[in-house]
Amino acid sequence: MAEKMDCTAAMRQLWDFLDGELTEERMTAVRAHLDRCSGCLPHADFERAFLEALSGCKSKQCAPEGLRKKIFERLREAGFVGR
Repeated sequence: MAEKMDCTAAMRQLWDFLDGELTEERMTAVRAHLDRCSGCLPHADFERAFLEALSGCKSKQCAPEGLRKKIFERLREAGFVGR
């Protein structure tokens, strides 16, 4: 049986969940929470759509090089992109 999870715990693990980087037990727990929580599901749907859109913009033609550099630098500063 999946462990019970509250909204805070589910949202803290959302990015790892969407990337499939949690243990199977944690994946099941987050999935179960999202299945029953009408407050967290829209956040998960938005983040999933964001990641899909971001994935679709991998070509250099998606944004000018200067903008891409600024975005990646900000992401690095925030800890989202490795150095």
